[in-house]
Amino acid sequence: MDTTIKSLGPCEIISPLHHVGGGVEVNFRKDNERVLFSHTLDRDSEPHADASQFSFEASGPREHIFFNPAKTTAAIVTCGGLCPGLNDIIRGIVTQLHYRYAVTKVFGFRYGYEGLIPRYGHTPMLLKPESVSQIHNFGGTILGSSRGPQKIGEMVDLLEEMNIDLFFVVGGDGTLRGAVEISNECERRGLKKAVIGIPKTIDNDIMYLDKSFGFETAFAVAVQTVKCAYVEATGAVNGIGLIKLMGRDSGFISCYAALAGGNVDFVLIPEVPFQLEGERGLLEALRYKLAKKKNAVIVVAEGAGQDLIPSAGNTDASGNQKYGDIGLFLKDKIGAFFKERRTECNLKYFDPSYIIRSVPANAQDNVYCSQLAQHAVHAAMAGKTSMLVGRWHGAFVHLPIALATQGRRKVDPSSELWHSVLESTGQSARLSDG
Repeated sequence: MDTTIKSLGPCEIISPLHHVGGGVEVNFRKDNERVLFSHTLDRDSEPHADASQFSFEASGPREHIFFNPAKTTAAIVTCGGLCPGLNDIIRGIVTQLHYRYAVTKVFGFRYGYEGLIPRYGHTPMLLKPESVSQIHNFGGTILGSSRGPQKIGEMVDLLEEMNIDLFFVVGGDGTLRGAVEISNECERRGLKKAVIGIPKTIDNDIMYLDKSFGFETAFAVAVQTVKCAYVEATGAVNGIGLIKLMGRDSGFISCYAALAGGNVDFVLIPEVPFQLEGERGLLEALRYKLAKKKNAVIVVAEGAGQDLIPSAGNTDASGNQKYGDIGLFLKDKIGAFFKERRTECNLKYFDPSYIIRSVPANAQDNVYCSQLAQHAVHAAMAGKTSMLVGRWHGAFVHLPIALATQGRRKVDPSSELWHSVLESTGQSARLSDG
């Protein structure tokens, strides 16, 4: 596991943070300060004498920086689906650059990577502290977003033409892999440009991070839907509330929404397969639950049960496989199951996905986004590149983008989180006859 962070060269400029602390000493960090990968030890293991191979570089301001603030130009791009906190990230980067480093030329590329391709006609926005001062109160992103790859060479052409020194890329794993290619192309051309990623995924599935921004807001809003589904379920004979939440490959939102909302009887996530039919399948378990308590609430992640649905066989603009709609699939199967048995069933279906992802960030995410933005700026000014900022075991760290995007973080079926869900819902650990 290579955790080495690329650098554009030696840092020989004294940081302006020496002079803007207002008499408060700045906690400068050194590159040899590390955050351990594992904060626990197995009972039979011994501490490693050299933890450098099992640790991440600590984030934070450096005493000497690579870029001269007076001659530095920065740019920001937001890509992929919307997520709470995008405007907070933009605001945090702009204000940190302006007030702490006196970098006053900051551009925002419109509509994702399309904004770096001149033929699309998206004129870059000049971002000032005054123009971003209130954007954190609104959902979405003032820069707009888009999906799909663009030609790396053309994007680097524009970065070179505009003399962009710091390039902040906010997006998911596909976007971040694009950022690595941009960084590699800059290196191939001999261009000294810092490419810094800020991972965006509402599913909380970036590896080696405690959490991604927007996640807490997402499941907090999802909880309200869970409560509404419970009210609907208890208000009818054999009432069923069925909620589909986001989570293509990871069921974190479903798990946390169920735990926080309470009154959930079944949680279905991509990491734990289940069957519909059979004595121990979901439908029989649901029938037993209705017979026992006259209502039930089901939370299902969008990527759950895909083996039960005929494959669409195509991909979206980002190259992700298109998944079948598990929510509508379950709605039809549950209705048919009870109709065949001549049992009354009143099912209410909820799909709040677009509501969840478009709301403004809550207070906790406001703080987290601000901190991510600040650490991203510190890293960029120090000449680090092809990396992202995140939080690991409560400390902010630098991670190589290639390392963080080599897989997806998922719910471990043997973890405390999933066992907490099972204890909260009372559902069987295995909804199958196998």
